[in-house]
Amino acid sequence: MRAKQPLMVLGTSSGAGKSLMTAALCRVLQRRGEQPLPFKGQNMSNNAWVDANGHEMAYSQAMQAWAAGLEPCCAMNPVLLKPRGDSTSEVIHGGRSAGTARAEHYYRDWFRPGWDAIRGGLTTLETRWPEGRLVLEGAGSPVEVNLQHRDLTNLRLAQYLRASCILVADIERGGVFAQIMGTLALLRPVERPLIKGLLINRFRGRRELFDEGRNWLEAQTGLPVLGVMPWLNELFPPEDSLDLLERRPKRGDCDLEIVVLRLPSLSNFSDLDPLEAEASVRLRWVNPGENLGDPDAVILPGSKQTLRDLEAIRQGGLDTQLEHYGLGGGTILGICGGMQLLGTRLEDPAGLEGGTGSGAPVTGLGLMNLKTCFGEGEKALRQRSVRAHWPLATTISGFELHHGATEAGPELQPLTDAEGLGWWQTTPTGGHVIGTYLHGVLDNGPWRRQWLNQLRGRKGLNPLSLDQAHHREHREQLLDRLADAFEQHVDLTPLLTTQPRS
Repeated sequence: MRAKQPLMVLGTSSGAGKSLMTAALCRVLQRRGEQPLPFKGQNMSNNAWVDANGHEMAYSQAMQAWAAGLEPCCAMNPVLLKPRGDSTSEVIHGGRSAGTARAEHYYRDWFRPGWDAIRGGLTTLETRWPEGRLVLEGAGSPVEVNLQHRDLTNLRLAQYLRASCILVADIERGGVFAQIMGTLALLRPVERPLIKGLLINRFRGRRELFDEGRNWLEAQTGLPVLGVMPWLNELFPPEDSLDLLERRPKRGDCDLEIVVLRLPSLSNFSDLDPLEAEASVRLRWVNPGENLGDPDAVILPGSKQTLRDLEAIRQGGLDTQLEHYGLGGGTILGICGGMQLLGTRLEDPAGLEGGTGSGAPVTGLGLMNLKTCFGEGEKALRQRSVRAHWPLATTISGFELHHGATEAGPELQPLTDAEGLGWWQTTPTGGHVIGTYLHGVLDNGPWRRQWLNQLRGRKGLNPLSLDQAHHREHREQLLDRLADAFEQHVDLTPLLTTQPRS
């Protein structure tokens, strides 16, 4: 007999807030003395995390694990799809790459292996934490009628586990009544009893203004409205690229403006969260084709398809803008794929990064003397703790997640004591160009603050304190505030009174 009834967070659409509501639920249950076990059977995202065993998983499930007081492990997200463009995705099963799938053939070729991976992940979690409670997150909408017969991670999983489900609807997007009524109407008779309550998310204004709507929904659906979550002004990590596009820039005066290139194949954008949390910094996301301006620094983030993104940068004229910015003494930071883009030469004989597979080398942006070859060997996947040499000597941590090996010219200085992890150089006009494979480098408080202080010094601004905790401390505070709001506005009683199944 399962110790505790599994819970599941479904949404009326993508971006309804499932990931954060699942994280909030995990933190609330942990506060009540339970051990929640976050789980999303299948996720599609290029925002990834590498667990302690060197296995890939979605960042959102890592965040839910932290909310649950656990170290993330890939069993919490046994199937990860990483879009590559052209309707193809890399398929990750159990934290390791299993191949590439085309959208039109995915359910034909990958349904059974995916379901096996999902059941394997569940077995791992339930074996390791037999007294835990599974807290599951759905994907997209649970009633995509053209896909329901091949659903891997919504109602098939809910039925398999006999989970009690919450249906989350985002009132900020409008049409919340149609979202809910339409979703419920499309459920099959066997699925409808799984829904135990409704949750209205991102409500602006006084909650009593929705009392009439709450009463109508409860009368029409026969389901309790468990709560009305307010619009939270906190900058939580985006759940996916859709949320990233809708993220509003920080308002008001800031000391520094840092431009981030919004690459078409952007990956691991959670690397930028620590800068979002810096009150003195404004991030401005720039698409290829837009004006770079004159920021205090430019960041090239990770890329799932480095060569395709290089082409987009060139077509949009950002290559010329970056060259002029660097020659003018600007500071440029490239992280993982962003570092590869800064180099002089890229080789992709197998077409792993959007290349033609012809074996012909491609000229990079030429801002660092780096040569990268994307071989067909294993992807680099590991957590790292290393000693940084620049901009100050300190221990930093993060993780590697990349194809390709990079060689640096002799004029470049090593960023850390780990060979091949990153380099930096001072330009003739006094700027800096930095590249690293270390995701999470900006999470390290003293390192990040010293880098910001170099930018501040060029503007005659006073330095920030280096006595700054790792970004995980800020993330914990955000999760606690999220859980505080959840406990204040959501009544879980109807959800937690269901008897466990045998």
